[in-house]
Amino acid sequence: MPLENRVTPFGDLVASPARGLFLGNRGGRIHDPATRRLTGRRWASHHWITCVLAFKNRHRRVWGRGYTELFFCDEVTALAAGHRPCMECRRTNAVVFRAAVAGGLGLGAPPSCDGLDRLLHAERLDGRVKRLHCREADTLPDGAVIVGEDGAALALLAARALPWTPAGYATPRPRPSGPVMVLTPPATLAALAAGYRPHWHPSAARDG
Repeated sequence: MPLENRVTPFGDLVASPARGLFLGNRGGRIHDPATRRLTGRRWASHHWITCVLAFKNRHRRVWGRGYTELFFCDEVTALAAGHRPCMECRRTNAVVFRAAVAGGLGLGAPPSCDGLDRLLHAERLDGRVKRLHCREADTLPDGAVIVGEDGAALALLAARALPWTPAGYATPRPRPSGPVMVLTPPATLAALAAGYRPHWHPSAARDG
């Protein structure tokens, strides 16, 4: 029975047998180790990070007594949910991401990890639910994830809008135009626009 540890672009946690390309956490433990079920919390702190699946040959019992391990289809999914690259296992990506945030937002220097986490926390949540941001579709960079007219999460890539699933992307749709509701936080949109290139699930490469 899969655990509720797969993260959607909406930031929700769902059970799925699909194996994600990235690991992550939300600053601590939000599950009960005895039952291996979620508690009422969905984050332990404002530090929401995205990690590689393997690092320095470390081994963990998923949903044991440590932090709550979460899994993402790909980095595009993680960024849409409001996570950012880990400074330990993904240091190079994290440094590039912080520099892209600074460049995209016109900051004098890259924000600290704590400062970036506080900014993202305000942008990804509206109370306890996902915060949406209205933008013109034509202005959005590749890697942005929007809400389609049918409520589906759609990742934008060139002229296509890719419907998200836990196992990858479904048959592409034409990229929309006009105002859309965006799941990806504005600071992350700025980083994408400034040149940060997230890791996509291989299914994003298919034409149809």
